[in-house]
Amino acid sequence: MTATPPAAEEVDLTVARALWAAGDPVVDVRSPQEYAAGHVAGAVNVPLDRLAFVLGTLPPGQVLTVCSLGNRSRQGAERLARLGRPAVSLRGGTKAWVAAGLPTHTGADPGERGRARRLRPWRRAWWQRGRTTADGR
Repeated sequence: MTATPPAAEEVDLTVARALWAAGDPVVDVRSPQEYAAGHVAGAVNVPLDRLAFVLGTLPPGQVLTVCSLGNRSRQGAERLARLGRPAVSLRGGTKAWVAAGLPTHTGADPGERGRARRLRPWRRAWWQRGRTTADGR
């Protein structure tokens, strides 16, 4: 029998805004192109497939995950929960955030180039050694 993965809690705008105002990390799990078109002010861009790689670099606090409508962010919150990090997903996504008139920014994540540069050498190293997992087994 396999364990059921934890379900992600979806929060409404009131809770999401409180987390954002308290300085808890906001992670936009969309592609860099979608993120650049408009995102929650202060959110960092970590595409869904990179969440596990940056888990240790996220600041403390409950993570608020966001995407356009809430589907990918729910998946992101579930992944973070499986990895032991408390996370919730914004119901309605950035569309709901924008519709409520809450602060947004446009443009690329200034940390994206640095994150990509830090991840590439590490990923290349374990793949070149012929390992099958990130921890070298």
